[in-house]
Amino acid sequence: MDVTQKLEKPVIRGVFRGASRVCPSDMSAAALQLADQVQCENTRVAEGLKRHDPQLLDRLILEYQHRLLRYLLYLTGNRELAEDLFQETWMRVLMRGAQFNGHSRFDTWLFTIARNLVIDLRRRRSMASLEEMCESGDEERPFEVPSHEKTPFDHLATLESGQLVADALLTLDPLHREVLVLRFHEEMSLEEIARVTRAPLSTVKSRLYRGLAALKPRVRSATRSVTATSARMEAL
Repeated sequence: MDVTQKLEKPVIRGVFRGASRVCPSDMSAAALQLADQVQCENTRVAEGLKRHDPQLLDRLILEYQHRLLRYLLYLTGNRELAEDLFQETWMRVLMRGAQFNGHSRFDTWLFTIARNLVIDLRRRRSMASLEEMCESGDEERPFEVPSHEKTPFDHLATLESGQLVADALLTLDPLHREVLVLRFHEEMSLEEIARVTRAPLSTVKSRLYRGLAALKPRVRSATRSVTATSARMEAL
C-alpha cells in the first residue's frame, strides 16, 4: 500500500463519509461480467459513432450531460464558460466520433476531449494557469453543480450543505481539484485519470495525495463555521 492509499482511506472515512467498501472476494465473477458488459457497450458506441447514429448521440448526451457539465464547472469555475465548452465537446464527439475505437470507456474519451478544449482555450487567451479561468464577473449566476445521481461527494450533504464541498474544492489548485473530481465524482480509476489528464500515474497519485490532504481541513473548517453561525442564530 503506497502513501496515497494510506491517506485516501482515512480521508474518505472522515471527509467523504460515503465511499463504498467492496470485499475482493465479492469481485471475481461479478467484475469479469461487468468488464464484458462494459466492453460490449464500448463496441456498440464505437460502431454507432462511426455511423453518425443520431439516436445514439441523443442517448449519450442524456446519459453523460450532468457528469460532463459538472466536470467542466469544477475545472473552470465559470458556469457560462462551462456551458460553452459543454456544447463544443459534443460537437467534437459528433465530428470525430470515428476516432473512438471502443478500447477504452466512452466517458474517458469524452472527458479527454473536454479537458483538451479547456487547455486550448487557456492557450488562446494566454492564461498563465487554470486559476485565471475561475475569475468571473457574472455574479448573477452563482457557481452551482448540477445534481444527478449519488456519488461519494454527495454524502457530504450531511455537513449542512453540498455547497460547502464545491466552495472548498474551488480553493484548491485546479490540477488537484480535477483529480479529486474524477476520482470521487466520476469514480474513475487512477489509470483512467492518467489517460484523461495525460499525466504519469505517479503524478496522478501525487495530485490525489496533495488534494486530499488540502481538502479535508478546509471542509472541516467550513463545517465548524456553519455550525457556529447556526448556533449564534438559534441563540438570538
